[in-house]
Amino acid sequence: MRNKFDEQLSQLNHEMIEMGALCEEVIALASRALTENDKSLAARVAPLDSEIDRKERDIENLCLKLLLQQQPVARDLRQISAALKMITDMERIGDQAEDIAEIISFLHGHQAEDNDLLREMAKAAIRMVTESVDAYVKCDTMLAEQVIAEDDTVDGYFTQVKERLIGKIAQDPADGEYALDLLMIAKYFERIGDHATNIAEWVIFSVTGVHKGE
Repeated sequence: MRNKFDEQLSQLNHEMIEMGALCEEVIALASRALTENDKSLAARVAPLDSEIDRKERDIENLCLKLLLQQQPVARDLRQISAALKMITDMERIGDQAEDIAEIISFLHGHQAEDNDLLREMAKAAIRMVTESVDAYVKCDTMLAEQVIAEDDTVDGYFTQVKERLIGKIAQDPADGEYALDLLMIAKYFERIGDHATNIAEWVIFSVTGVHKGE
């Protein structure tokens, strides 16, 4: 019985890694679409988000099967419960990448300014997502703590982008709508970092039994 349970837990880890990889891919695609001002790249984001949604349902079904059929206790129960919480945040990451892509489709040929900051912000957000899922699979609380600390970096990028765009609006009010679009994109990247932080906090719970927010 334990061998079957371990196999199902291994399958859960595999599915989580795949969902995490999809999240990384969808953020990277949205970031590239922004940098290259490419609507065709932006159009590829929505199908990936739909795939993330399907993966969420598959993992949810697997978790429920483990809970109902195997009746896990202690750490195994925390690991499965944490996975159920994490996939909600991962699904939201896909949604926000799609939101970014939707804004890109309305930029009307503008070449996004502050690409350096937005690009670095996107890289930092992708890294947080990657490391948070790795932390879950490896039961690595130190890596989870590192992800939580990295959220300050993403927040810092957001502050810098916001300050630049406020200055741009002051200098050229006619281009204010475009600047606000970029600000919304930056906000979505900032929210992706928040979701990765949530994932990391559930990793810590799965190992220690204590949620960082408590």
